[in-house]
Amino acid sequence: MRQRDDMTFPFEEYARRLHDLRRRMVERLLDAVVITDPENLMYLTDYQTTGYSFFQALVVPLDAEPFMITRSVEESNVHARTWVELTRPYPDTGDAIQSLVQALREFGLHTKDVGYERNSYFFPAYHQDYVHTAFTEGRLLDCFGIVEEGRVRKSAAEIAVMRRAAHATEVGMRAGLDACAAGVTENDVAAEICAAMFRAGGEPPAVLPYVTSGPRSMIGHATWEGRTVQPGEHVFLEVGGCFRRYHTAMMRTAVLGELSRSMLVAQERMKLALAEIKAAMRPGLTVSDADNIVRSIISDNGVGARLVTRSGYSIGIAFPPSWDEGYIASLNQGDPTILREGMTFHIIPWMWGVDGDKTVGISDTVRITDRGCESFFTLQEDFTCKPEHAARPAAPEDGTNHLPDGDRPPGAEPAPLRPDVV
Repeated sequence: MRQRDDMTFPFEEYARRLHDLRRRMVERLLDAVVITDPENLMYLTDYQTTGYSFFQALVVPLDAEPFMITRSVEESNVHARTWVELTRPYPDTGDAIQSLVQALREFGLHTKDVGYERNSYFFPAYHQDYVHTAFTEGRLLDCFGIVEEGRVRKSAAEIAVMRRAAHATEVGMRAGLDACAAGVTENDVAAEICAAMFRAGGEPPAVLPYVTSGPRSMIGHATWEGRTVQPGEHVFLEVGGCFRRYHTAMMRTAVLGELSRSMLVAQERMKLALAEIKAAMRPGLTVSDADNIVRSIISDNGVGARLVTRSGYSIGIAFPPSWDEGYIASLNQGDPTILREGMTFHIIPWMWGVDGDKTVGISDTVRITDRGCESFFTLQEDFTCKPEHAARPAAPEDGTNHLPDGDRPPGAEPAPLRPDVV
């Protein structure tokens, strides 16, 4: 390992992570592991690139120096960012998996028990088949989750980085809420969010903000498509800020007008769910119990809405296509996973189908402390209401312009509506 002081975390943090990984390797009777997940590579070495669609791997032997297999152009990232000293790059015209197998032989691992991440997004089945065909003298064993066991609980240094991400999230959300108005496009709102996040020190997130208005809010994971926001509508926003690949996220809702009864009910249900879950979350609680708290409150709403997903998920290091770590831990019914200090979650008591045609949300990112939990944010949870952008009352069906008496000149009769005015 090359000791250096210009990585995201102190060198000692990476040494600890590597030591903990090797301890888990001993428990699983593994001589080496091949790590291919981009988030896990970042966690262990500080390596990152947008070129992760090409094969790349960190090989960690139990008792020898780790080495990396990368595309040749990405070798610069290894030397510029990480503590890794040994690299075996392959050219664009080369064979990545053959390079991996040859390197395993070169370093004496070809007869060993080697773990690999069978469920990694970026270690596809045809690559795995190739390795199994070529790695004939040793044994390949699934070690999926061996790095995630360390990632699920964030250190104090990681929490500090997530606070930087949270600042970008909150600044971006404030800008988005300020931009919501009748006559603007969803693109306009998204542009304000992104500009504010990046000016606040945020870096490219795994997913750009979700911005939908009116009936489009009912489309799952939709985002801006140029639609013009109409008077009286609502705008649903979900923003994930990023710093050094660590993320935090929040949902908020803007209403162009006064709150209707059903929207007020939705707001108060979500605020209650967040208050109750944050009061209950602490080490020892199961994720299933946490989900039940949120689900029971949101389900009892009387305005036709549902919680159609899990009620939260682990969040931290992420690369596209998602900002969440939900595959590590999610707040799901029936899941016995126990909350532990250092875990971080995006809690999402959102409501799908208010009045049958509106999706709204208020959410929070929290960390589990030794006795409870703590939010990363300070932004108020209430819907942002803008009465000045309410829809104008429809014209009477009889075609007359019924102004209140105080608005008519003395003795004047109501003027007929012009046929060319809608």
